[in-house]
Amino acid sequence: MKEPEISVGIMSAESINFSLFNPYKFNDITLRKGDYSASLSEGKILFNGKLHNEVLIKAKDIHTDSFELKDAVIGINFHWERKENQQFQGHLKLIVENDKITAINIVLLEDYLLSVISSEMSATSSEELLKAHAVISRSWLLAQIEKNRSLETTDKSYQTSFEDGNEIIRWWDREDHINFDVCADDHCQRYQGVTKQSTPLVTDVIGETFGQVMMYDGAICDTRFYKCCGGFMETFENVWEPTPHPYLVGKADSKNVSFETPDLTNEDEATEWIKTSPVAFCNTTDARILKQVLNDYDQETSDFYRWTVEYSQEELSALIKKRSGIDYGDIIEIVPIERGTSGRIIRLKIIGTERIMTIGKELEIRRTLSESHLYSSAFVVETSDENEEGIPGKFTFFGAGWGHGVGLCQIGAAVMADKGYKYEEILEHYYPGAGIESRY
Repeated sequence: MKEPEISVGIMSAESINFSLFNPYKFNDITLRKGDYSASLSEGKILFNGKLHNEVLIKAKDIHTDSFELKDAVIGINFHWERKENQQFQGHLKLIVENDKITAINIVLLEDYLLSVISSEMSATSSEELLKAHAVISRSWLLAQIEKNRSLETTDKSYQTSFEDGNEIIRWWDREDHINFDVCADDHCQRYQGVTKQSTPLVTDVIGETFGQVMMYDGAICDTRFYKCCGGFMETFENVWEPTPHPYLVGKADSKNVSFETPDLTNEDEATEWIKTSPVAFCNTTDARILKQVLNDYDQETSDFYRWTVEYSQEELSALIKKRSGIDYGDIIEIVPIERGTSGRIIRLKIIGTERIMTIGKELEIRRTLSESHLYSSAFVVETSDENEEGIPGKFTFFGAGWGHGVGLCQIGAAVMADKGYKYEEILEHYYPGAGIESRY
């Protein structure tokens, strides 16, 4: 297998403004350095004075030629959402999608990884952490491409939700992206082009791990990752489709577990776990380590291992109605029905004066209970200020972790690297039973 070219969806808008920093080719025309724009017109792309079904602007040298997209949105639907001008190398493709123009960057995989490593975390992180992340970012992407190809050749429909009158079970994964391999934001993995300044160390790390992927039973591993597990990792099928991945299982984020391993599917044990602060790799407040994993806007969050969110009755009932489209009336109770191995809630019952519904999985729960995304679904809820009818006036969420909890915990991995663990040991801890192989 040779190093592949991949397509990355960067942004969508009714018009796309961009600058070319080198001469590029469009059909038989050479586009000079400078500013350009494309706009939606009559369902097509108006570019260079003509209408097109799609536009492919090709670099003469895919490794070095670059362009800049104006006002690319990062952190979509998260609390740090903002716009940036971002520079990319490789080809630029424009397509019509959902009544907008989508800008797609076509780039070689290893060049893509140079940016991902510097976008997902600091380019000045420790060498072993960067090596671990290079391997899993490469593995995850190749696994998604293979999964897409498999889905395209099967007669079975890929189902991502189950609904009846009283229950909605839904998860988000690959169904959003049918016209490119991966997106550039947190939905997939952060890719902010060469906007994020890389370092000689990142270049060396990509070179030293060139082509390396995690493998299990002859297949590339679906190496999921997130910010902070909260002390315990989650099982794959509790978050996404019910397909077991033996290397994505629930386990403590510790090499030397000094406590009796709790059963976090049990409500009492989960409550005690979440409302205390057990020892774990990711249980750290060391700013020196956290800066390796948390970019500037991530550091606007400081309470990721254990966190608290409060809502009044008016705030919570209005929020749930806005986010779910369902009017529950006043919220009487938030009841965990099923928890996963990390204490994350898989199915949650919302009891209101007008409606009772059960929702899941974890991302659906997090989206419903926050203007952006609740840090995780590992939480317990306490109510207070009840009125004469027993309806609470205040809801306090006590939570653990940041993200879905499946696979590598970025903060935990940073701590492991700081303690002297090699990248092979870090990967073995978070993907037990999987091994590293060179794919190309």
